[in-house]
Amino acid sequence: MVFSSSHLENAVNEFAKLPGIGKKTALRLVLHLIKQDAAEVQHFSDTIAQMRRQIKFCSKCYNISDAELCHICSSRTRGNDTICVVENIRDVIAIESTQQFNGLYHVLGGVISPLDGIGPDQLTIDPLVDRIQNEAIKEIIFALSPNIQGDTTIYYISRKLKEIPVKITSIARGIAFGGELEYADEITLAKSISNRIPVEHYVSAAK
Repeated sequence: MVFSSSHLENAVNEFAKLPGIGKKTALRLVLHLIKQDAAEVQHFSDTIAQMRRQIKFCSKCYNISDAELCHICSSRTRGNDTICVVENIRDVIAIESTQQFNGLYHVLGGVISPLDGIGPDQLTIDPLVDRIQNEAIKEIIFALSPNIQGDTTIYYISRKLKEIPVKITSIARGIAFGGELEYADEITLAKSISNRIPVEHYVSAAK
């Protein structure tokens, strides 16, 4: 691309750094902003900057939050004896959209993937084990994407919990193996949560 302005070029390059945004899409976004009132663009910029400065991660479940505890962990209406273990924050949003789960969450921050250089120590697995040991947790539901990395993570955590008296289940395989949880439709995801099965099925298969 040949730009008539270095300011335009710099803005396009910054937008193109976003995931899924190519140079052409970045250019469309920047040209759209140029057409907007300067005050609106300033508000847009300030909102993004404020989000980055002030956003927090829940000290208990690692969900995004405005305070020390997220609105889910601090809610008095949620069931506090069940934890749904997910890979990332997008999965929390996907499951909450189904309105089929009223317990708590724990965001791992990824899944075990040696090929990508991600090991157990880089995830929030130890804090999860601490929560289960120190809180009156009756059931752990694994809601990880149905792929090799997800199953490996389930197997690893299940082994760490084998001496703890807690029920361990996983969402049903209504989602195709190799699929990503966040892209599942709400009906399929809701049924997968409602029809969850004992995690021993995966542990036995992994041996």
